[in-house]
Amino acid sequence: MSTKKEQIDQLITYIIQGIEDVKGNQIEIIDLRDIENTVCDYFIVCSGNSNTQVDAIESSVRKVVSKALQDKPWHVEGLENSQWVLMDYVDVVVHIFQKQVREYYDIESLWGDAKITSIESNY
Repeated sequence: MSTKKEQIDQLITYIIQGIEDVKGNQIEIIDLRDIENTVCDYFIVCSGNSNTQVDAIESSVRKVVSKALQDKPWHVEGLENSQWVLMDYVDVVVHIFQKQVREYYDIESLWGDAKITSIESNY
């Protein structure tokens, strides 16, 4: 039986794989565990270049996580316009932005006290 931390680490690994599989970029992991009153343990933030790519990232993350962990998001919103899609896996929330929307909301700066890890893309 794996611990909750191991389960979350696996989930993060597969979410990132799903993002990278369709060339999502600017991937960052925001660790919220040391901040009081947060809704989850981690945010994973990434960017897509178009509505089509944002949709593809959401679909890829859903498929990779489902296949590997038999898990699905508790809630997904934003698919109507695909400018900012949020996937809630309870302990991990994925934010998939189009570049200009990500710059506008700049959620990384809202969590300035959090540890932020940037993931280098292989493309």
